[in-house]
Amino acid sequence: MIKTLTIEDYSRWDDFVKANNEATFFHQAGWKEVISKAFGHDTYYIYVEHNGLITGILPLVHIKSLFFGNSLVSIAPCVYGGIVANDEESYITLDEESCRLATVLGVDYLEMRNQVQKTPERPHKELYVSFRKKLDSDVEKNFLAIPRKQRAMVRKGIEAGLNSVIDNDVNRLYRAYSESVRNLGTPVFSKKYFQILKEVFADQCEILTVLHNGYLVASVMNFYFKDQVLPYYGGGTDLARNLKGNDFMYWEVMRRAVEKGCKVFDYGRSKIGTGSYSFKKNWGFNPKPMFYEFYLVNAKTIPDINPLNPKYKYFIAAWKHLPLAVSQWVGPWLSKDLS
Repeated sequence: MIKTLTIEDYSRWDDFVKANNEATFFHQAGWKEVISKAFGHDTYYIYVEHNGLITGILPLVHIKSLFFGNSLVSIAPCVYGGIVANDEESYITLDEESCRLATVLGVDYLEMRNQVQKTPERPHKELYVSFRKKLDSDVEKNFLAIPRKQRAMVRKGIEAGLNSVIDNDVNRLYRAYSESVRNLGTPVFSKKYFQILKEVFADQCEILTVLHNGYLVASVMNFYFKDQVLPYYGGGTDLARNLKGNDFMYWEVMRRAVEKGCKVFDYGRSKIGTGSYSFKKNWGFNPKPMFYEFYLVNAKTIPDINPLNPKYKYFIAAWKHLPLAVSQWVGPWLSKDLS
């Protein structure tokens, strides 16, 4: 039986997520609240139930944008999504229901952000890869596992006198993050979004900030899920480049995660051929293809809404020169519809 998630069943939904190895941090029910409050998008969190037990889940977000089209995504703005099911029957039921819902809503396409290929007959993007690595329980062994050149960058940060602290609010994170994103020519999310993330995932969300003589160098919001750490939203100020602030920051995330008992470091996704892709490879992480699969409804081809698309070249170049305050004001209006 197909059901729609209500607040009364959040705990049951999350119990299923915790018990299923394919479920990710982004499958948790809390994202329904985050997306609704931060972006105002309609959400469709559906699940299959047999004999009173949940056997499959699918979180969906409906984005209807004047600039970026009409889509149903599992799930935006997150990097992982798709159907999680205990059996083939539940999977098929949720897949058929999502395609039906996409048709009823009249979207351009349905997008499933799978980590592995689920439906080979459907078109998929060959754009993103993920970077994940097992952690050793010994901090020093993890440090020595970092390739020599990248390890030297971390050492330079240590020798420069950088130190890391845990922040209780998002203020310094937002300053560093929004500056970095503006410099890349990408619209920034709203500060409200980060505040909501911190509130909803309080015990799973930690902000690590890097300082030099009291000055902000870099900051990152990390998610903790099962035995994993996911450094998700981060950035550095102008000081970060010379002080090797980002290298030091991610080492500090790794070091602290090991001390917390984490066994997996999830560097998230990157677009092939970008600076982020190269940075993560330099840490000794191997890229793994991601399969964002599409069911086309009104669209004829899969979308190409990403900074590598040449048609966004001039927009990106102009955005990089915006005053930071202007980018923080205008950015959230655009970014909320970017998936």
